[in-house]
Amino acid sequence: MRCQGAILRDHSILLIQHREHAGRSYWLLPGGGQEQGEDELQCVQREMREETGLEVQVEGLLMESPGPSGPVARRTYRCGILSGEAQPGYEPEKHVAAIYGIAAVQWLDLRDESSWGAEICNDHYTYPELKQIQRLLGYTSG
Repeated sequence: MRCQGAILRDHSILLIQHREHAGRSYWLLPGGGQEQGEDELQCVQREMREETGLEVQVEGLLMESPGPSGPVARRTYRCGILSGEAQPGYEPEKHVAAIYGIAAVQWLDLRDESSWGAEICNDHYTYPELKQIQRLLGYTSG
């Protein structure tokens, strides 16, 4: 299961850009898998530090997303910034770093979807997730 963070600041949410060494890129919420002996909250805090350079406070579970076969595949936790400046982080696992790196970070205004850009709005993974977050946080209805 993937544990990820919805880092929020001034009506905006932070995304990271993964760039595969083969050239493809895409935007995601920062996050990843638990390490041995780690609970989900510790995982979120570590992943945010590694991937964004931010120390965060996990404020609570925002949503759970099923995988293709039904069980929960991702848990998204609402996070507030304790310290640091958002910047592209790193992937410490060598086998993952061999495939892609974190190329950029971007704050998306949850009030203005028109500012998100085509790469995000056409993404069949991230866009629906952002729309659900908008709804859960009261930025849209329905």
